[in-house]
Amino acid sequence: MVSGQTIAIAGAGSIGCFVGGMLAAGGHRVALLARPRIIAEIEASGLRPTSFEGFDQTVASDRFVLSENPSVFETACIVLVTVKSADTADMADVIAKNAPSDAVIVSLQNGVGNKAVLRERLPGRRVLGGMVPFNVIALGDGRFHRATSGDIVIERDETRTAEKLSVPGLKMRATDNIEGVQWGKLVLNLNNALNALADLPLRRQIGLRPWRRLFADQVAEALAAIAADGIKPVSSTPIPLAWLPSLLCLPDFIFEMLLGRTMKIDPEARSSMWEDLKHGRRTEIDYLQGVITEIAARRDLEAPLSRRIAELIRQAEREGKGSPGLTPEQVRAR
Repeated sequence: MVSGQTIAIAGAGSIGCFVGGMLAAGGHRVALLARPRIIAEIEASGLRPTSFEGFDQTVASDRFVLSENPSVFETACIVLVTVKSADTADMADVIAKNAPSDAVIVSLQNGVGNKAVLRERLPGRRVLGGMVPFNVIALGDGRFHRATSGDIVIERDETRTAEKLSVPGLKMRATDNIEGVQWGKLVLNLNNALNALADLPLRRQIGLRPWRRLFADQVAEALAAIAADGIKPVSSTPIPLAWLPSLLCLPDFIFEMLLGRTMKIDPEARSSMWEDLKHGRRTEIDYLQGVITEIAARRDLEAPLSRRIAELIRQAEREGKGSPGLTPEQVRAR
């Protein structure tokens, strides 16, 4: 990292604040483009990234550049985009006007289309795709808690951006197939909506076989649609995606042993979509189940469960009362 240059977080919500906090704790100069509420929290309490693995460090607010003004991008050598997918185009325009032309732009967002949007809106710039496998819970007072395991994956480039961004407690790995990695993450992220509808901690929800069967049926729909589109997703866990529907239907005690060997989940972890419903925010359902239903419709395939779940999430968004706390039977009901 060149002295005086900054890693900028474009849209510092839960993921952005956790990543920014870890980078600052690792010695980097970090700028956060954030909403007033987030800025006020950090100014009052510092930024405190914590992890289910035991990491807990408060980084003083004066270690960051905090602002609502995108001029914080002006000295950035790397810009990490962490806004929701629906806001990608607008953020790209902000970056175009404020970040140096040689800044590396990295998408650390859910979904599979954000890199293409950024590249279209930022012609001539270096834009890299990325994948964040874990979720982060905003606990208030500047604390952002990582609740599941996994390393961030970033598209390989000649300047070794992934290696530059790796710090103790936050490993970033390079890949030559970021598209496959992102599609694999999308398949796993189909459970986000189920967790949001269930109103249960993630570990408890995924530990119950009726919920896993719902997830398994969604995965089967998704894999059929993706295959019809000629896409080859890459699993972000040691378990091949093709095995996932069968493994999800195993008895609870067997699945629990398998889960413990492949993924660590904080007992209080919830999906980001559950958090969006709780706070009355727009979810990313159109960029998860919505992608699968769109492919299925285009390929003349059936994806009734994905369509049903998307409808239930949109209904919960309209009602604005948080998670509806449904049962698996209610989710399946037509």
